[in-house]
Amino acid sequence: MRTDRLPPPSLRLDLDAEALAGNWRALDRLSGNASAGAAVKANAYGLGVEAVVPVLHEAGCRDFFVAHWGEVAGVLDHVPPQQLSVLHGPITGEDVAYALATGVRPVLNSLFQARLWLDSGGGPCDLMVDSGINRLGLPVDALGDPLVARLEIDTLLSHLASADEDSPQNARQLSRFSQACALIPARRRSFANSAGITLGNDYAFDLTRPGLSLYGGIPRDELAGSIRQVARPHAAIIQLRQLSPGDSVGYNAVFTAERAMTVGVVSLGYADGFLRCWSGKGALRHGDTSLPLLGRVSMDMVVVDLTAAPGLAEGDWLEVPYALPEAAKKSGLSQYELLTLLGQRYSR
Repeated sequence: MRTDRLPPPSLRLDLDAEALAGNWRALDRLSGNASAGAAVKANAYGLGVEAVVPVLHEAGCRDFFVAHWGEVAGVLDHVPPQQLSVLHGPITGEDVAYALATGVRPVLNSLFQARLWLDSGGGPCDLMVDSGINRLGLPVDALGDPLVARLEIDTLLSHLASADEDSPQNARQLSRFSQACALIPARRRSFANSAGITLGNDYAFDLTRPGLSLYGGIPRDELAGSIRQVARPHAAIIQLRQLSPGDSVGYNAVFTAERAMTVGVVSLGYADGFLRCWSGKGALRHGDTSLPLLGRVSMDMVVVDLTAAPGLAEGDWLEVPYALPEAAKKSGLSQYELLTLLGQRYSR
């Protein structure tokens, strides 16, 4: 076995645990009489389950949601199984066996999944009803099927498609889900995501399921005063370079220096979630100093203009501005993509 000590990475992702806990408390308060859960799928939206889940649990969260069975073990290191649901549900006998062995609840999405669960002995489960998003969920015309009546449903769920907009679809979905609630006995009902929490108490039911806004995302303006930035990526300068007039930078020479200038090559690229769409847009920062990006983003590197910070050297850290609404406007990426694209090379 190798005993070499790995040097620290040249990328780090700072997680503001106080902001994360505060965001959950704000969303829980905005949920009214409902409790707020937490979507922690996709490795807690890219920020790391091991860092996120303990903070949320300590803040008071008692309902967690992942998408895949492969995400279960990491969450169970921090919370009891009865607090965890798996949104994609079982599609094989192995999935059912794993659910029964771990004690987590499957979210059943179809009559096929309901039969698979019941044929294996069943037990407490969640049930997703499709109220109009046409992704996962039991169709409305299947709600009266005898299989549904046999289920021991803890939480009846549905999912809003356009809660980030003032869309008439929101009210249509609410009506359909309310009809499903009247037909199907369940211990709790859950409908609203982060944006849905702002739509009012009618959408809250018993349990809300925020995701994006826990991590600093603001899908609707109503949340702007309540949600704080959680993730702050940083990258190290790995080389200083002196450019002469006429020198070009990076792929396809899209930037050419018009004067002598000092630039920094920074350990950050699209393998780290900083995609080529950032090319020619925005800047990295050192304290209050803005350092414009030069040329194209590549897989592992960007180049920045260090004119405004002549004292920087190799090994110094730069912050990647990552307030999600502003970063989304500059990059053209969604706030979800900005988080979940963050790669594995950051120390967290």
